Amino acid sequence: MAIFLLLLLLLVSAVSGDEDAYIGVNIGTDLSDMPTPTEVVALLKAQRIRHVRLYDADQAMLLALAKTGIQVTVSVPNDQLLGIGQSNATAANWVARNIVAHVPATNITAIAVGSEVLTALPNAAPILVSALKFIHSALVASNLDDQIKVSTPHSSSIILDSFPPSQAFFNRSWDPVMVPLLKFLQSTGSYLMLNVYPYYDYMQSNGKIPLDYALFRPLPPNKEAVDANTLLHYTNVFDAVVDAAYFAMSYLNFTNIPIVVTESGWPSKGDSSEPDAIVDNANTYNSNLIKHVLNNTGTPKHPGIAVSTYIYELYNEDLRPGSDSEKNWGLFDANGIPVYTLHLTGADTVFANDTTNKTFCIAKRGADPKMLQAALDWACGPGKVDCSPLLLGHPCYEPDNVASHSTYAFNAYYQRMAKSPGTCDFKGVATITTSDPSHGSCIFPGSSGKNGTLINELICTHPLV
Repeated sequence: MAIFLLLLLLLVSAVSGDEDAYIGVNIGTDLSDMPTPTEVVALLKAQRIRHVRLYDADQAMLLALAKTGIQVTVSVPNDQLLGIGQSNATAANWVARNIVAHVPATNITAIAVGSEVLTALPNAAPILVSALKFIHSALVASNLDDQIKVSTPHSSSIILDSFPPSQAFFNRSWDPVMVPLLKFLQSTGSYLMLNVYPYYDYMQSNGKIPLDYALFRPLPPNKEAVDANTLLHYTNVFDAVVDAAYFAMSYLNFTNIPIVVTESGWPSKGDSSEPDAIVDNANTYNSNLIKHVLNNTGTPKHPGIAVSTYIYELYNEDLRPGSDSEKNWGLFDANGIPVYTLHLTGADTVFANDTTNKTFCIAKRGADPKMLQAALDWACGPGKVDCSPLLLGHPCYEPDNVASHSTYAFNAYYQRMAKSPGTCDFKGVATITTSDPSHGSCIFPGSSGKNGTLINELICTHPLV
């Protein structure tokens, strides 16, 4: 689950290097226990994530993101692309329903039209540029084209001969699409969206790419990759792929289009054929990627020029088809618990990710009120929790319902027991979260005093009983 400085500023940033790069996250939805939009936004706030990309334009998610300031990239899913690319009216209706209805309360700053269309849905390639133009025309009609940029994410596999980067070029069979697409991006002040996965480059290199080179680990000078044509030195795969895209655009005579990396990451778990999909490598890659981007390092071809990047992804998606690694790209599990703690000393502007010691115990959504009441009675009795804050006139009395009262009691017990395993269960009606459930003057045990938002979800899920 984030979003960005106004993309107009981003464009200036990418061309001049005067503005800082940002880190965002992709929010997938292939989870068996998908958190509610309220919970997703609470996690984004807790982690200070300010930029998110959605793979659709989910109405509930867009409403939950309203008035947060988080900058949002929404997407036209591939299964809607043909309709929009063939009909200006269909595109206008999509923009009216998914964009105009939500701005300015929701800070939508970009629309990703399709995803890896040239490689994943090649039959739609002939109408891809039309789809972008129709969406953009609808934004112009609503006077939103300066605020919201339109582009389409590409797989880096459309770049051929990517090393040395100076010799890279786009697959020539896609020239009839890429040339008008790049003209559109240039004329509208937009940017090339590129998905960069050093993990796959490493896996498919048959040992030619060293693991340290893929993970941003420091290399001795004699191990750096050198572009013999430019004499530029490359210390990581990420920069080499981004520069390959810059050179591929210049091969087609486009030299002033910035790049935003819409997906990049590393899986934390894989099957027996994926021995390097492990927690340590995922942590190393994403930690180094975040520091690399936020340091405004740029690339060897364009040092100091922003390459803002969205990490793939916020949550592990256990329902994704394919190998184990496909399900394990997330930074968090469905309960908002970190898969690992990022190493981000000095990069505290995003991902307050050391949340392993900032967990709370709350009532599960949809739990049986009678079971909640029984667990509440136990916590305030035999469990020896101080439940006096729940009394009438005390800070945590409101909202007066069993879900919010049991959440306070469950968490007080969980914190008193030092968060020991099994102390946040209560016969299955409790769960752990990293989102602070404090609200108003009701500060929960274990809280830093900053109010959370989950209590509103509890009120909606469990009316007064």
